[in-house]
Amino acid sequence: MNSITPATTEDAEALGSLVNSAYRGDSSRLGWTTEADLLDGTRTDAAAIRDLIQTPGTTILKYVQDEQLQGCIELRNDHGKLYLGMLTVSPYLQNKGLGKRLMKAAEEEAVRQQCAAIYMTVISVRKELIDWYARQGFLPTGDRKPFAFTDPRFGQPKMQLEFVVLEKIL
Repeated sequence: MNSITPATTEDAEALGSLVNSAYRGDSSRLGWTTEADLLDGTRTDAAAIRDLIQTPGTTILKYVQDEQLQGCIELRNDHGKLYLGMLTVSPYLQNKGLGKRLMKAAEEEAVRQQCAAIYMTVISVRKELIDWYARQGFLPTGDRKPFAFTDPRFGQPKMQLEFVVLEKIL
């Protein structure tokens, strides 16, 4: 049995491990969402996840199947648009439609919150990821944002990086 439900602070450790396994380090190379060639360090930690869960207007949805955490997505209401971040599927389970299920749940949440659009930032050199989001209906806005994280625990770029902004009008 599977479910997509809001995460609680009790899920923070497992969510942090899941996100890091999909984006950084050797385990991330098993999937196609790895950032291991772009950044050193971790993607997040349990404390940061707890902070997100406790932030008003922010929800982390978790995808659980057979009592195993397999995916998650961060959603934040940002003045009538829903920001989507941290879309994560276990690197062992990618390419099985779990990301699409989480995206559908995000769209349902956006409609529930009466948001006109969903937007996100993606590292500009992640062409395969940008293409995947385009197939889900997200288009580049033309906006770019600097990759400017000040906490070295959460990513030491191996090259100059920036974000592109993608948006899907609902």
